[in-house]
Amino acid sequence: MNCYQKAAQLLAARPHFRAELAAKLTRRGFPGAEIAAALDRLAEHGYLDDTRTAVDFIAHRRQRGGEGLLRLRAELVRRGAPADAVEAALAGLDEEDDLAAALAAAVRWAGSKTGSARRDDAAALARHLARKGFSRRAIVAALKARPGGSERRDQEWDEAPAAGDEGFEPE
Repeated sequence: MNCYQKAAQLLAARPHFRAELAAKLTRRGFPGAEIAAALDRLAEHGYLDDTRTAVDFIAHRRQRGGEGLLRLRAELVRRGAPADAVEAALAGLDEEDDLAAALAAAVRWAGSKTGSARRDDAAALARHLARKGFSRRAIVAALKARPGGSERRDQEWDEAPAAGDEGFEPE
């Protein structure tokens, strides 16, 4: 199987970003020039499009729910999406989308076995939402929206410095 065929086979299994596909082909021992030619050919035929792949990835993950914009951005970067594709994919989303998703994630967490054991633990919920990539603003809103959400602990979150929203920046 030549490089182009292998790349097409990998794309048939699932969409890939150009960098992601190049890395897989390199690991399989194909030479760099052959990889570049195969990827260029796939792009010419419309099979390899980083922007379309990023937009579709974000749409799928938002439909699935439970992840904030910071995590989605970091996941795109981790997978090798170029900066312009990342920005295009996230262009239609704003803080209100993040807020709604954080509230939904908080409700799911409170109803889960893990969440129900600590239903009143604002700090545990905040940590959970932070791991999911939600902004500090979305986390505070979710804390306030839960029963008893205007407790002192939540006010401490409001008064804390705004550092930490960058928690899911790629390394």
